[in-house]
Amino acid sequence: MDQKAGISTNENVTVQKKHKLSAEARKEERAFWIFISPWIIGFLFFTGGPIIASLGLSFTNYNVIDAPKFTGFENFANLFNDKLFYKSLTVTAYYVVLAVPFSIIVGLALAVLLNQKVKGQAFFRTMFYAPSIISGVSVAFLWSWLLNPDFGIVNGLLSDLFGIEGPGWFTDTKTVIPSMVLMQLTAVGGTMVIFLASLQSLPAELYEAAAIDGANKVKQFFKITVPLISPVILFNTIMGIIGSFQVFTQAYIITRGGPDWMSYFYVLYLFDTAFGQFRMGYASAQAWILFIIIFTFTMLSLWASRKLVHYEYESK
Repeated sequence: MDQKAGISTNENVTVQKKHKLSAEARKEERAFWIFISPWIIGFLFFTGGPIIASLGLSFTNYNVIDAPKFTGFENFANLFNDKLFYKSLTVTAYYVVLAVPFSIIVGLALAVLLNQKVKGQAFFRTMFYAPSIISGVSVAFLWSWLLNPDFGIVNGLLSDLFGIEGPGWFTDTKTVIPSMVLMQLTAVGGTMVIFLASLQSLPAELYEAAAIDGANKVKQFFKITVPLISPVILFNTIMGIIGSFQVFTQAYIITRGGPDWMSYFYVLYLFDTAFGQFRMGYASAQAWILFIIIFTFTMLSLWASRKLVHYEYESK
């Protein structure tokens, strides 16, 4: 009887502990939902809700003033017969092909340089990162002045130092996209910081062993550094693709799509359709086509990287 009573008492204590723990867990759960609720409410009203609404509007003819009229797939059919759709998509693709590798290479190069132990390291890191947090509008005005073919400082230096006439930059159809890509130098600080963080997490003993085996710095970089940070390279590449497909501010502020539509990016076309022509249904269809394109390229990047990306803790 005593043994049974002891067992029963232990079970009661265990049950009480479980009830106490579950009460604490419920309290923590309530706190979690309270703290995360501002983000959830903001997402539903300002992101999730508009996304769902745009999907519905993409099947309608809607001009903001009149009620939406259901048109089925008419917007998508018209879009694939629209010359400006293909022109803007071609311009954007050209920019992506140049801007993404450019940003990755420059960002990684800066991260490697700023990872060296030199005097004033913190100052140089801050100096190279700071421009990436400046407003895109301010950056656009700055670059439009720097690369102005008539009074810009860049062409002035080319003329004074080398005696050559600078290009038209944003006013020439051949150089407008490369000029936009050059502007990416201002925004490469975020990519650089991510690369820098990954470089600082690499084990020093690997480099010491490689140095003992006679590997120079170049071999160490390509045989050790690049494979170990390949997941970070993949991440920055995907983020670069997503960001490059959505480029807008530079073209809107500096060129307005010119010259000769050579900087008429897809998002600029979407903006003109929605807020210039008030064809919200057509613009919603454009937005969903852009989503499908970005999603496809993201999935292709992940698929293509399976044999190129090295994960340290991969299961054997």
